[in-house]
Amino acid sequence: MVKHENFKTCTQAGFCKRNRAFADDVAQLSSWASPYNLDPSSVSFKDGQLSGTILKTVGKAGETVRLPLTVTFLESGTARVTVDEEKRQKGDITLRHDSKARKERYNEASKWAIVGGLEISTGAALSRDTEAGSTRVNYGPAGQHEAVITHSPFGIDFKRDGETHIKFNERGLLNMEHWRAKIEKPAPKEGEEPPPETAEENSEDESTWWEESFGGNTDSKPKGPEAVALDISFPGYEHVYGIPEHASSLSLKETRGGDGKYSEPYRLYNADVFEYELDSPMTLYGAIPLMQAHRKGSTVGVFWLNAAETWIDVLKSKGSKNPLSLGTKSVTDTQTHWISESGILDVFVLLGPTPKDITHKYGELTGFTAMPQQFAIAYHQCRWNYVTDEDVMDVDRKFDKFKIPYDVIWLDIEYTDGKKYFTWDPLTFPNPKKMHNQLDKRDRKLVAIIDPHIKNTDKYPVIDEMKSKGLAVKNKEGNDYEGWCWPGSSYWVDCFNPAAIKWWTTLFKYDSWKGTFANTFIWNDMNEPSVFNGPETTMPKDNLHYGNWEHRDVHNINGLTFHNATFEAMLERKKGEVRRPFVLTRSFYAGSQRLGAMWTGDNLAEWSHLAISIPMVLNQGISGFPFSGADVGGFFGNPSKELLTRWYQTGTFYPFFRGHAHIDTRRREPYVPGAPYTEIISQALRLRYQLLPAWYTAFHEAATTGAPIVRPNFYVHPDDDKGFAIDDQLYVGSTGLLAKPVVTEGAESVDIYLADAQPYYDYFDYTTYVGAGYHTVKAPLDKIPLLMQGGHVIPRRDRPRRSSGLMKWDPFTLVVVLDNTGNAEGTLYVDDGETFDHEQGAFIHRKFVFDWATSSLSSINIGAPGAKTAAYAKTMAKVRIEKVIIVGAPASWKDLSKVGVSEEGVKESKAGKKVELKYYPAQGGKASWAVVRDPKVAVGKGWKIEFA
Repeated sequence: MVKHENFKTCTQAGFCKRNRAFADDVAQLSSWASPYNLDPSSVSFKDGQLSGTILKTVGKAGETVRLPLTVTFLESGTARVTVDEEKRQKGDITLRHDSKARKERYNEASKWAIVGGLEISTGAALSRDTEAGSTRVNYGPAGQHEAVITHSPFGIDFKRDGETHIKFNERGLLNMEHWRAKIEKPAPKEGEEPPPETAEENSEDESTWWEESFGGNTDSKPKGPEAVALDISFPGYEHVYGIPEHASSLSLKETRGGDGKYSEPYRLYNADVFEYELDSPMTLYGAIPLMQAHRKGSTVGVFWLNAAETWIDVLKSKGSKNPLSLGTKSVTDTQTHWISESGILDVFVLLGPTPKDITHKYGELTGFTAMPQQFAIAYHQCRWNYVTDEDVMDVDRKFDKFKIPYDVIWLDIEYTDGKKYFTWDPLTFPNPKKMHNQLDKRDRKLVAIIDPHIKNTDKYPVIDEMKSKGLAVKNKEGNDYEGWCWPGSSYWVDCFNPAAIKWWTTLFKYDSWKGTFANTFIWNDMNEPSVFNGPETTMPKDNLHYGNWEHRDVHNINGLTFHNATFEAMLERKKGEVRRPFVLTRSFYAGSQRLGAMWTGDNLAEWSHLAISIPMVLNQGISGFPFSGADVGGFFGNPSKELLTRWYQTGTFYPFFRGHAHIDTRRREPYVPGAPYTEIISQALRLRYQLLPAWYTAFHEAATTGAPIVRPNFYVHPDDDKGFAIDDQLYVGSTGLLAKPVVTEGAESVDIYLADAQPYYDYFDYTTYVGAGYHTVKAPLDKIPLLMQGGHVIPRRDRPRRSSGLMKWDPFTLVVVLDNTGNAEGTLYVDDGETFDHEQGAFIHRKFVFDWATSSLSSINIGAPGAKTAAYAKTMAKVRIEKVIIVGAPASWKDLSKVGVSEEGVKESKAGKKVELKYYPAQGGKASWAVVRDPKVAVGKGWKIEFA
């Protein structure tokens, strides 16, 4: 299990301990006035931006620290609040004693995280009813948003439609540890007692200001204390979500004592935490400082843009809306306390009002998820390690022998020559070309691991170039930092450096990394960065990156920069062959979703780890990084055959679907367990491939709107307060597919929660479930509990193939699931699944509508044309609809045997053709259904099927 002694608690992190103690002290005071006040004379407003200066009063002497404030009101309705510290001038007595220390706070996180959405509002305006002691700004759509900025003490209330939804500094916990000079106290002479400390000297704990030790490592702090903290309250909101990555519930728990509460804050500090424990606020591999609060009728959020180590306390308090009104239901306020070690205060406020608004507006800022190649959303087969190229080819052959589909096989570090990346072991992988060619015959791919640590050894051109070009991360003395990782002595490429990125791209070219081909893709691991002999298994905070920034300032962005460099390298592999990159990352930050996929790291082959994977993946989706998954089967340990089978059934509903295992585990490819497990696992895999059109459409929605690919109940049913904490079932995109995987040993059924009055139908046999609340669904080992919500049209491909690439020209089936009014609609998105041609219109995007009033199913184009639309339409002209299944078909169709079909662009004589309909009446609790076989219509054209 996890070694807790390797990782800090809040009390062992000086800045967290100080700020948490400050919060405790404030809570005990009957009256408290924050020492931060906005100077009214400094306030100005121009072109959608408010500026001013916050004055911080320090100590009994009343020293004043000036903190520039900027509140920017964006066209999207989002507000951005930044508080910095006034830059010091040469000769200022408060400058750091260390000349190497930067003289300003780190403010470059936005360069990596933000890619858009910063257009300043032209409609934002100072309110006419601004009162003395405050400044009001109306902004957002139709001026429905308002920011009320209180001067003394400084605070901001953010309102929507006249109601306050978010409050800054309500509890007075704003704290920016200002710049100060280190005062070297003279040592007492021999025989003399040290002078007594004054009350003012004793007023703050300075023990970790300038130096801090943990686990045998000492962190020098040339800039001294520079933490930034703020309390953010969500009045009337009981549930808050987000701030991944944690092995915790979707709805975040309280962190201040008591039953069912954590005793530690949630921590964001990317780290290599293998065999991580569950139900814990402990840090993991990635950090997205986005939190959203939800209640019936409203969702709001905050994005804390800070790349340093961050801790977040969550507290909840209950009270009545109106204490004078009898019978008034109590409401819950959620209060949070954000604490970062360094940097500026930079917070985006998103006022919703829906979950979709939050994910969309956050996506506008940090980018939507990358549209992957189609193979990337199919099944991936991995372990540490396939030991030879013959082993790889043997696994590939066995998948075919057992008729099990898969798309990608992966190589961990053992493929390299002595852990030197960009090489092949000449003894175990002597013929990578033959290996790639065999995979290519079935349109399969290979993913190879490349990590950021470069082996420090002789006769290795990669390390020689990195050293000679000065592209490695530096230690505090400014020399190349040397640490220990898989290769032993290693250096780390500094991908904050543009020159390092440019150099990194050259290493992936086919003539540089020989033995790689167009079907080779990349896995970035260990990029937190993981350093085996470093503090908390990572890099010292006083290391230096490009621009002379300390590692403490940029730690949580580090993994993104490496992921970005590899993404750029994959784009540059070969001119004229631009394919969408696939790069998996373990470490991530806000914006990583633009570059590829992530997985939840080194989990265990235990039922509890299977269960926690669902809320973890759901949380990634609502936090803007939906292309996520967990190691199927568990990375450490050997799962039972039942657990392995249930995990494959669950993995079918991860956006990123990969089986993976540790080097010491027994082999567990799907064909290994034998009957009946192999066939049941194969059925789960075939289900994934059958539904790839629905998955690909969901990915397109995520790539264009920021919507999650798999969605929790609160996202789909935002007004259903009974379902806000449900995190063990999920919806797939906008398809209406609702899955509740079995995550309990020996279970034969599950209770699925339905949030509405629509009919839900079993995906496999059309058993009908109606009524809000829990319904028991039988789930023997060979059954996946999967329902279809009425009102949807689900696209799929029914012909089994060995890989997704071989399905490219297959026909489609449409499953029309009627709601309780007899209507349904859904979408299908198709492109070539490889290139960027879709950005020039090379795609099909259709909306299918079943209308009860006209008893017809229509195909409608919803895609905007581009330069390559016509050519792609011609390419896809022969891809047709093979079958239409109508679930919940009306009894009036019982005697209907023919339906009329018309298609645009065909001869008038063929416009009114008739095709066969087969009707199956309801029986045994199952729905009536009907099937139209071969309606002879193209998937990319407009058409109508009339059932009258």
